[in-house]
Amino acid sequence: MIKIYTTPTCAYCKMAKEYFKSKGIEYEEFDVMSDVAKREEMVKKSGQLGVPVIDIDGKIVMGFDKPKINQYLGIK
Repeated sequence: MIKIYTTPTCAYCKMAKEYFKSKGIEYEEFDVMSDVAKREEMVKKSGQLGVPVIDIDGKIVMGFDKPKINQYLGIK
């Protein structure tokens, strides 16, 4: 399961979501601007407030790091 922690104005968040959609990969999105509990969860996982934070089966990706995302998803 992929979780992506975002904000409405984040360009890299939009890029990550478009990338997942282009690959047909489902994800669950959390808006950390409006959801305080998810913001706290994101900070616990990542140690920071920057977005996007992407959780791929417990492996954390900071920002839209396509090589790391591909590595964790097994995409070549």
